[in-house]
Amino acid sequence: MLVACAGYVLWKARRHEAAAEASHPPEGQILDVNGHHVHVVVRGSGPDLVLIHGASGSTRDMTFELAWHLEDRYRLLIFDRPGLGYTDRINRTGATLVEQADLLSIAAAQLGAVKPIVAGQSYGGAVALAWAVHFPDRLSALVPISAVSSIWKTPLDLYYRTVSHPWLGPVVVPLLAAFVSDAYVDKVMKFVFEPQSEPAGYGSYFGPGLTLRRKTLRANGLQRANLLREIHALYPRYSEIMVPTEIVHGDSDLTVPAWNHSERLVTRIPDAALTLLPGIGHMPQHVAAPDCAAAIDRAARRAGLH
Repeated sequence: MLVACAGYVLWKARRHEAAAEASHPPEGQILDVNGHHVHVVVRGSGPDLVLIHGASGSTRDMTFELAWHLEDRYRLLIFDRPGLGYTDRINRTGATLVEQADLLSIAAAQLGAVKPIVAGQSYGGAVALAWAVHFPDRLSALVPISAVSSIWKTPLDLYYRTVSHPWLGPVVVPLLAAFVSDAYVDKVMKFVFEPQSEPAGYGSYFGPGLTLRRKTLRANGLQRANLLREIHALYPRYSEIMVPTEIVHGDSDLTVPAWNHSERLVTRIPDAALTLLPGIGHMPQHVAAPDCAAAIDRAARRAGLH
């Protein structure tokens, strides 16, 4: 009976994953980067600009709105982070911020972007910060958007503790992949946009089913579980960042509060500038895309690229 139940769960999970990938296939091209498959969407022309999505995301989080405000004057390189979207996992323990930055910077160089502007949102902002700290010769400017950057005391929530657990995770993840509906994920995601509303059409475009695949749930959970420890290591090194830095954050962000993250970050990076967006929550790349684009333009000008 247990074998039959396990078989049914795995069959249902595979079916759900296949449906998600059929309805939301890769938007761009798959690169081979030192044996790893890396998914990238390349759009527009101009100075090179890398966009890095946050936790549970994919390229679609950047191509839904923000890309349209930039592609007329930048060559956009929009990546899936390792383990998410259509980029392979680096390992089974949760790719570190530094490992992710290394892989994506090599992928960017493979496309001719040796020193791009690097912009990342939320967890992707932490990857962008690791890129600037550990590979300073591989970027020309930095734009953290709602970026996780400072130490916090809130404990890891039950969901992430479970999916990242060494033995609970492998048991629970297939159940989530099999039985949690895309509609439920979309409903949960609406809270991330507060106090704004989720843009019309975002859920169907984003494809919550991609997040519900087993490998993505596990990779995302491990990365989130390891994040605080990695920020502890990164935080003392922000003073080493010497490229032009334009920080963007909503002052009503409940997920990554600006007071604890960007308002501290700006004091630690030499000559960094902070744009606080009044009344804006955690997703300015959607609800305040022109402001994000303006910050990128300022970074480009400071780097002598515009």
